[in-house]
Amino acid sequence: MKYILAIDQGTTSTRAHIYDQKGECVCGYQLEFPQIYPKPGWVEHSPADIWNSVCSVMSLAADGAGLSAADIAAVGITNQRETTVVWDRRTGEPVYNAIVWQCRRTADYCKKLVRDGFSERIYNKTGLVPDAYFSATKIKWILDNAEGARERAERGELCFGTVDTYLLFRLSKGKIFATDYTNAARTMLFNIHTLEWDKELLRLFDIPPCMLPQVFPSSHDFGEIAEGPFKGVHVHSVVGDQQGSLFGQGCFEAGDIKNTYGTGCFLLMNTGDGPVKSENGLVTTLGATASGKPCYVLEGSVFVGGAVVQWLRDGVGLIKRASASERAAMRAKDSGGVYVVPAFTGLGAPYWDANARGTITGITRGTTKNQIIRASLEGIAYQVYDVVKAMERDAGINITRLSVDGGASANKFLMQFQSDILRAEVVRTRHGESTVLGAAFLAGISAGIWSKSDVLAMLKGGERRVFSPKMEEGERLSLLAGWEKAVQKSRL
Repeated sequence: MKYILAIDQGTTSTRAHIYDQKGECVCGYQLEFPQIYPKPGWVEHSPADIWNSVCSVMSLAADGAGLSAADIAAVGITNQRETTVVWDRRTGEPVYNAIVWQCRRTADYCKKLVRDGFSERIYNKTGLVPDAYFSATKIKWILDNAEGARERAERGELCFGTVDTYLLFRLSKGKIFATDYTNAARTMLFNIHTLEWDKELLRLFDIPPCMLPQVFPSSHDFGEIAEGPFKGVHVHSVVGDQQGSLFGQGCFEAGDIKNTYGTGCFLLMNTGDGPVKSENGLVTTLGATASGKPCYVLEGSVFVGGAVVQWLRDGVGLIKRASASERAAMRAKDSGGVYVVPAFTGLGAPYWDANARGTITGITRGTTKNQIIRASLEGIAYQVYDVVKAMERDAGINITRLSVDGGASANKFLMQFQSDILRAEVVRTRHGESTVLGAAFLAGISAGIWSKSDVLAMLKGGERRVFSPKMEEGERLSLLAGWEKAVQKSRL
């Protein structure tokens, strides 16, 4: 039997899962790594921490499963998107820390782009809005602020990559300098219609073209691993984490929709062979397919989703373990009029307000700890609601079913409240981590282990948990009205 190794390099942790030919996970390991906050609103990672975490989980997976490189048919990589690394082409040494997708340091520059009239041009080419979320302004910041970086880049000495590209470079000892369509589409430099790096945008951001990797389909033989326990095995897939989740949820047809409750929340809808232009604060991007041509996707991103639970645990100490949030929320019969708007790094879709800040409103002398915890979880669901409504307006459909995955999807209180506030079914499959599963499926298809129909059969074979709406309509509308007021206060 041959196995598939899938690596999921996320925002707060890295995991490695090994799957057998039936699509069953035979082992999985996860390691958290440090977050770096140099200034308010700034978020960085050490590329060395990212690389070491990947090496560690790969070794743990190899030892835990008792497998060698000879047993592995293919490796798949899925990754946090937009996070930007610039490194020396010869040595592999970064010139600066990785600037994380959450980082807002270039927000003022993005506002200038909007004032100068570049929004429509950028959207028409990339499907994205000018925002610090995406990679282009992060690259520019590094070139402008890391000592000697711009001169070195212009001499062809530096490489840019999202995390997938950096990992491919390190795993291959510099022989592979590549990315896939889904990651390239998140840089604000890639034309999603021509499927090429856009020369006009490179000039706008003053980024030398020689810094950019080759771009391939997500399901593709990227090349051979040159070191570690899986030396000699080929990487057969690279995919941005949210597109990996879309594929891993089996959302292969136009109209299929999913939400991942990770550090942020990411709602994606497959729109098929053609892009849908958003008029409601969403972005248009590329999705993964098992063929050589990507599909198009509508996406709404919530910057702070499951990270709210991490904040409750590590930031304010209201819970000792993430799982305790569910019990605490259920102990409170309601939130007592309290709303938590977790705009810790601004608000994403559909608001795109970099200046919004986290707020807690409605506190009285009688407010309890459990009500604040409950309101924090409700704040995740309200943000998803806002994106779903924007997506319905853009796509012209009424969404009645939402597929879900990610760590916070295990929270039964959150899933039920999400169903109530959306007035739609929320469906959680037995594969709770569809992101890493999607990378495995794409790699297995490229390596000839599975076909697309095999993948669909494996997905349909699992048990599901369906949450159906129970809340009275009057209560739902009242809660949503309160949420709207709370968001307005966070944007003052």
